[in-house]
Amino acid sequence: MSGEIGNEATPARLFVVVREKMRTRHMAYRTEQAYLQWIRRFIAYHRRRHPRDLGGPDIEQFLTHLAVDRKVSASTQNQALQAILFLYRHVLAVDLPWLENVTRASRPVATRCVTASPRISSRTATTSARSRSCSATRT
Repeated sequence: MSGEIGNEATPARLFVVVREKMRTRHMAYRTEQAYLQWIRRFIAYHRRRHPRDLGGPDIEQFLTHLAVDRKVSASTQNQALQAILFLYRHVLAVDLPWLENVTRASRPVATRCVTASPRISSRTATTSARSRSCSATRT
């Protein structure tokens, strides 16, 4: 395997090169699996067009689709973004414009939980009472 992608014609060859690039960077096997899955989804979303034929607006469209239509979490959207950036930067050697028009998935707002119960002498009892009252207020 030469690692060259210039004359590659099939998506299967693309995945071989992506895998090779990740392994030369000693990326974790689970990271490799996740990135390959996101790259597959990206290609499938754009009707199996080669990523070389796609650009910044297509990436923005895919990431916005994840946030708006699929309602993924912010960390999931960030993982998809990192997988696509890896593909373009390290495999295709394409410099992408800054992605500005992406609708970002919203992170959950941390709610503060204050208990109104009197102090309990046991620390574990306080913790369990607090967690019960906090979980009751979230629903």
